Amino acid sequence: MARHIYACPLRWSDMDAFGHVNNVVFLRYLEEARIDFMFTQAAEAGAGEFAGGSVVARHEIDYKRPLVHRPEPVTVETRVTHIGSASLTVSYDIKDVHPDGSETVYVRASTVVVPYDLAEGRPRRISPVEREFLSRFMDEAPAVAAV
Repeated sequence: MARHIYACPLRWSDMDAFGHVNNVVFLRYLEEARIDFMFTQAAEAGAGEFAGGSVVARHEIDYKRPLVHRPEPVTVETRVTHIGSASLTVSYDIKDVHPDGSETVYVRASTVVVPYDLAEGRPRRISPVEREFLSRFMDEAPAVAAV
């Protein structure tokens, strides 16, 4: 199973008064990775319908440890953990991968995404082409690991 890997830059303004990346900013990191996955990568694979409209129905986030600003980007690893007829769940790890292969995980999260027909103003079904693209990133693991 493939994983989508996104190198997300950290911005000085991402930090809060406590000196670490603010919890709300992690949603922006997830969004950046999801847009790269579902819009850019999907379009390159011939499944560009997601760019025509999708909405977030749910976010679930487990904060594992603080992340502080540094010049190196953080890795957002994305996979698909559920594909329904009119929704999908994208799960993520925001982490560092160290040279020895070990990892430091800052956040585990999942997002339920609903494809949306903007012209009709309503949800739509996942197309066969979208399903085929998403299935390449399908993971059988739970959407968010237990705390």
